[in-house]
Amino acid sequence: MGILMLGAGFQATILGLRATLEGFPTPVTGLVMSCYYVGYLLGTQIAPRALQRVGHVRAFAALAALASVASLVHASWVHPLPWALMRLVSGLCFAGIYVVAESWLNHRASRANRGRLLAIYMLVLYVGLGSAQFLLVLTSPESSAPFMLISALISLAMVPIVASAQQTPEPAVPHRVRYRDLYRNSPLGVVAVAASGLISSIIFSMGPVYARLSGNGPRGVAAFMAVSILAAVLTQYPVGRLSDRVDRRTVIASACTLATLVAASIVFFGPLPRGLFLALTALFSGSALTLYSLSVSHVNDKLEPAQMVDASSALLMMNGMAAAAGPVLAGSLIHAFGPRAYFATLGTLTGALTVYDLWRKSRRAAVPRELKGPFINTQQIVTCAGLDSPPARRADAPTGPEVAPTGLDAARAGAVRSKEAI
Repeated sequence: MGILMLGAGFQATILGLRATLEGFPTPVTGLVMSCYYVGYLLGTQIAPRALQRVGHVRAFAALAALASVASLVHASWVHPLPWALMRLVSGLCFAGIYVVAESWLNHRASRANRGRLLAIYMLVLYVGLGSAQFLLVLTSPESSAPFMLISALISLAMVPIVASAQQTPEPAVPHRVRYRDLYRNSPLGVVAVAASGLISSIIFSMGPVYARLSGNGPRGVAAFMAVSILAAVLTQYPVGRLSDRVDRRTVIASACTLATLVAASIVFFGPLPRGLFLALTALFSGSALTLYSLSVSHVNDKLEPAQMVDASSALLMMNGMAAAAGPVLAGSLIHAFGPRAYFATLGTLTGALTVYDLWRKSRRAAVPRELKGPFINTQQIVTCAGLDSPPARRADAPTGPEVAPTGLDAARAGAVRSKEAI
């Protein structure tokens, strides 16, 4: 997944930067970038059927090959229309790729380790996405070389999956869930999942545009995006572990409050010295990009094991629909009010979520602490990710309906991530 994230992260940055260099209007750039999330939603519906028909390995290989081709098309036709279409194709392919790659993870995930496991999973993704930004200084954004490199990275990511000897989960029959019941069960979690989709899509898609319009060259754009993404690497696990020990709503409110104050500082006190600006950017992203794993964990704390797979598919849809609107919203506001609208938009979203969080805390009691489990170590993480042989079942391990769902249902659950953030 790390190699795949290098390609995915680099693609989002180079497209936003190249569109600005080509003179695309900012709202048009936002619309092009939003097409990724439209494709992502389609991918979540298509990928489970593909898994059921051809299996994990063949589905992964086909989707990765198609995503690799889409990157090359970006280099061949520099125009908003083909870019939007290929961005949609990329979203569809990456959604399917995440479904396949994460099926092993969700096959063994449990309520006891959910917060920390999701945090570590997001950490791995952000390491790849953040490291990808440094590829920008190795190639010229005006040339075709970046898109060729992206294609090569995506193709290379097929090798571990195709060559893997791991046994894939058996397919199962997918189910549906009613959104109103999910909202009634966990209003804050549902709203926070949608808000995190808006926030992450703006950061990943419009961050390069903001950096370029603020006067930065390719190196400055790369530094801004790398700081924005890699900051989340440092915060994911500590915040996830804290949320397993205390009320997750308190952690969500704290993260949102900090992000709002930082965004307001950048907007009202700018322009700032470069070092201070990058530090504040890191602080904002390190707080805001933890919201997805926190909100999904909060939702699942309120569910029975048999409900989690269906709920995960619904959460992915809500997150993706919100993410599709993020670049369009931010692009239009940046076009109307200038680059400062970038952090103003993000700060408004985190501030609104803070208020809603505090209101929900006054309406409902916290989830009992006994539903939150112990620390999960590195070896367990490797095993859960499907990179090691599965451990023998303990004598006291749960059976029957308490066992995590497998196969296709687990794959659909695996699509819930951020993901969406690209």
